[in-house]
Amino acid sequence: MPPRASVDPRGPRFAAWVTSAVLVAVLATGWWPLLAAQALVFAVGAFAGLRYAPYAALFRVLVAPRLAPTDEREDAAPVRFAQGVGFGFAVVGALGYAFDVPALGLVATAFALAAAFLNAAFGFCLGCETYVLLNRLSIIKPKVGTAR
Repeated sequence: MPPRASVDPRGPRFAAWVTSAVLVAVLATGWWPLLAAQALVFAVGAFAGLRYAPYAALFRVLVAPRLAPTDEREDAAPVRFAQGVGFGFAVVGALGYAFDVPALGLVATAFALAAAFLNAAFGFCLGCETYVLLNRLSIIKPKVGTAR
């Protein structure tokens, strides 16, 4: 069986800080193209893999070299699932703003911001915990070796 992919847990927290800043800007401006861009960032992480995610690349190039090395790793599958959930909220929010349903855009963006901020500030990944719960309830099954 191939090993499960893993990530440095500081990377997703960095990404959550960047995501939080983007989502705050969206809430302040209602500018749906920025939210659509964030949806694309989520999509890359969720569907192509975390190694291709733009904020992960920023972390690897700009942040990680300045940090002390760590042996701490976490399973990438819950993080990818969380990116997929973020993608869903960002798409709904962008559509809400784009089609002049600002309440929908606001609520979806606010939910995404709440989840991103929980991860950034407290290291609590709501999407990751949801993945673990769904896995425990046998609603989803992890795919070994595909979490990239």
